[in-house]
Amino acid sequence: MDKFPDQKRAVQYLYPPIDPFDQRMLAVGQGHTVYVEQCGNPDGIPVVVLHGGPGGGCSPSMRRYFDPSKFRVILFDQRGCGRSKPHASVTDNTTWHLVADIEMIRRELGIDRWIVFGGSWGATLSLIYAQTHPEAVRNLVLRGVFLMTQSELDWFYGGGAGKFWPEVWARFTSLIPEAEQDDLIKAYHRRLFSGDLSVEQRYGRAWAAWENALASIHSTGGSHEGPADYARAFSRLENHYFTNAGFLEFDGQILAHMPRISHIPGVIVQGRYDMICPPSSAYELAENWLQGELKMVRNAGHALSEPGISAELVRAMDRIGALG
Repeated sequence: MDKFPDQKRAVQYLYPPIDPFDQRMLAVGQGHTVYVEQCGNPDGIPVVVLHGGPGGGCSPSMRRYFDPSKFRVILFDQRGCGRSKPHASVTDNTTWHLVADIEMIRRELGIDRWIVFGGSWGATLSLIYAQTHPEAVRNLVLRGVFLMTQSELDWFYGGGAGKFWPEVWARFTSLIPEAEQDDLIKAYHRRLFSGDLSVEQRYGRAWAAWENALASIHSTGGSHEGPADYARAFSRLENHYFTNAGFLEFDGQILAHMPRISHIPGVIVQGRYDMICPPSSAYELAENWLQGELKMVRNAGHALSEPGISAELVRAMDRIGALG
């Protein structure tokens, strides 16, 4: 999501690049080790950044949404992706494992309460974590809301978004025999977990390309071809989570559990023309969140790097930082 042309225009809203003051590998159990880093002010307001995907990994650009003099910023690669090990593994890799990992990181770093900042799948995970550990969350800052519902999956993998991008949708579906096109998540799952590395990489790139092509409002339908290993990990993890409906107990769970966090203040930054996570989810979330404030960004899609979205996120964090 960080390689779109509009990223250069978004830079004007961001804080200057900063380096971590702490980097470590943390054993979280079940044979998994996750990469964790800290940057900014060691005595500042703690904020944990939850990346998207699942499987996207964190990047240095994610450090730049926070005033480094005011915030202690914690980023980590979720199980199976980025620098975490084992790479591309879905074994013992569920939403509830990730929630436990976040809580372990908080305790390991000696943090009492923190701000939780997440976009797309990171917004999903932020909400689930907060609903599980409301006592640990002081603010939520969310972008490109995804509520992990079947209707959202149907929109993106069932042809809804494809009606706006028919040529890109045709590329995505053409790799699957017509007889299997009624369930593309299942069809791609067979290939992403085939055991043949070359097949997994080919279909991993195709899966990631479909999403990446629609992320930015400035997209022309092309997609940056990332490294095959990255695409394979991203696609396997994302498909694994979607195949299992996010490992939630029932469809619509996040909205049903909003009373648990009604007291937590939050900001939702949503692109008006988000093709991946349609604005209806952000609107519905705000309608069910007493302390949630929705900022709908006109002329913006899904990507974190879009200027309007970057500006609103920095503005939201600056407001929180000013309150101390």
